[in-house]
Amino acid sequence: MELKYTVAARIARPVAEVFEAVVDPAKLSNYFTTGGATGRMETGTTVMWKFHDFPGEHPVEIIEVVPDEKIILEWEAHEGEGEDGGSAGYMIRAVMEFSVIDGGKRTLIRISEHGWKETPSGLKASYGNCEGWMQMMCSLKAWLEHGINLREGFYK
Repeated sequence: MELKYTVAARIARPVAEVFEAVVDPAKLSNYFTTGGATGRMETGTTVMWKFHDFPGEHPVEIIEVVPDEKIILEWEAHEGEGEDGGSAGYMIRAVMEFSVIDGGKRTLIRISEHGWKETPSGLKASYGNCEGWMQMMCSLKAWLEHGINLREGFYK
């Protein structure tokens, strides 16, 4: 069984605004990367993400960016707790897709992730990432629609 999933959310903002809130590191740091983010997501770049709940800097390779439509990224799988955060030694891929809905008043964002090893630790780690992406989208919605940072103080 291939370990993969897709999560989705609808956000009451135009697609350009939602897309920009993801690719701009200053905006992403307002609701998701609790320790900050460096570098704008652009095709062929590597950006760094930091999280209070997952210590350290995490390089994120940006494979492809299609403005207002899609972001494809890869990052290292983590399957445990160790000093290196449980580095598993392989990459996983996430695809973010942005769609205009309701005549441009709202955006549908879908995030799919795959590439996990078919092991008990790979399965557990994929569930953790699925939880993280869903929390990211909920936090994005709260921040864009209401100016609320759901993750503030959540972890630290």
